[in-house]
Amino acid sequence: MSSPLPTDVAQAVAAGRKAVSIDAAMIAKLTDMAGDFAINLTIAILIFVATVFAAKWAARAARNALSRVKGFRHDPTVLSFAVQVVRVVVFIIGMIAVLQRLGVQTTSIIAVLGAASLAVGLALQGTLSNVASGIMLLVLRPYRVGDIVDVGGMNGTVQRLDLFTTQLSNANNHKIVIPNSKVLSDALTNLTGQQTRRIEINFTVGYGDDLNRARKALVDMAEAHEAVLQDPPPWTGVTGLLDSSVQVTLHAWVKVGDWWQTQADLMQGGKEALDAAGIEIPFPHQVAVPYGDHDPSSAIPGATASVTAFKAS
Repeated sequence: MSSPLPTDVAQAVAAGRKAVSIDAAMIAKLTDMAGDFAINLTIAILIFVATVFAAKWAARAARNALSRVKGFRHDPTVLSFAVQVVRVVVFIIGMIAVLQRLGVQTTSIIAVLGAASLAVGLALQGTLSNVASGIMLLVLRPYRVGDIVDVGGMNGTVQRLDLFTTQLSNANNHKIVIPNSKVLSDALTNLTGQQTRRIEINFTVGYGDDLNRARKALVDMAEAHEAVLQDPPPWTGVTGLLDSSVQVTLHAWVKVGDWWQTQADLMQGGKEALDAAGIEIPFPHQVAVPYGDHDPSSAIPGATASVTAFKAS
């Protein structure tokens, strides 16, 4: 009877050779995978570095290009926002290319980000409405930094326009922060949106005074002021018949930057011009009125019964 040892040895040798061949194949496959990963990682790093430089270059190129546009040149807030958008867009494109090079399925990531964005959007509706309103304000541009605006009864100079808020500074140097959604939804008045602005001052004269002489005195005074524009010329007219006086209105056009001081000058100059022309401006007087035969001022020292009357010329 022959021994089974040679057969067992042959089987063991064959199994060993098979195991060695499998190990060699696995090692070769792992080596190939490591080599491919190293190559992809190197390319991904190069893409990332190129993305950083491309984002900086694109932002710089966008700033230089937009600086030549008149609308962007005088509005640093809009210019900075546009440059930031360009930088972020380039960076996002580069990161997608990096992930794809590393074998990451970007479609699934985009789907997850979309679902997360929907959840975040539902939770932050008010905040996102301010962002959307900020973008609309940047597109529509009803005002620029440095303009004087009135929003819902709050007025001041625009200091900054962010994605979320608009910052104003009023005449007392108070900082006013208004959500962009409120700015976009409320009525907005841009007081310096035009190159010229009209001054309107109401004067009152007595019923017995010469109205034509009063109007001429006001017009001559306004025309003599160096800041008042001659086109359109100053205008005056009777705009009201009040209880004890006649209202005469003066209109004068000035450049936007001269409005405040010129209005004060014309108000003072109008009073002086009417005085010089002999036109009296009615003003309230207090007179004592006795009650029957009894004078209340004699009973109480310093006390008078008074009514308001207007002195007429």
